Amino acid sequence: MTKRRRAQFTDATQDPAHAERAASRVAENIEKLAAVHASGEERGGSHQRAVERLTHHLGRPASLYVIVLIVLGWVTLNLTGHRLGLSPFDPPPFYWLQGLVSLSALLTTTMVLTTQNRQSRHAKQRAMFDLEINLLAERKATKIIALLEELRRDLPNVANRVDPVADAMSASVDPVGAVSPALEVPPEAQPSTPPPAEAPQHR
Repeated sequence: MTKRRRAQFTDATQDPAHAERAASRVAENIEKLAAVHASGEERGGSHQRAVERLTHHLGRPASLYVIVLIVLGWVTLNLTGHRLGLSPFDPPPFYWLQGLVSLSALLTTTMVLTTQNRQSRHAKQRAMFDLEINLLAERKATKIIALLEELRRDLPNVANRVDPVADAMSASVDPVGAVSPALEVPPEAQPSTPPPAEAPQHR
């Protein structure tokens, strides 16, 4: 019985068709992930992509240098323009410049928040994919450990013994039951409720 199982396992691992099927599964999974990413990009819409491109360009160091040069040119032109015969269009304290800076800050904040919301959705989707893959890997590892334990018990030249670690690892783990206790707040970390104040006694 043991020799037949060993021969079947050896033939399956050395079969070229088996290796080709494994490679095709990997390629298929990569194509699925690429398709999911592409569909997420398409659902964003043209306006979303335009905002993200603009946010990407504003996040470069060159944008900082351009902003500093514009502010310096604005201030210099309004302070020294009269020497060149030009009337200042925004004299100190530069009310127009302050308004433009406030408007630019508002627009930049809105664009950054818009980009972050989309990235947050993508991060949640990737986290769900990671969770599904981890659960699938845990099930496969559990099955492999159970098969190895069964094979060990069938081998005549290996002493049969009780391995509590292998028994624990071969048991399926409930992800909800394993994560829920970690999310519970311990009693000492919970905010204590102050005792109610006593009502003043009237004499």
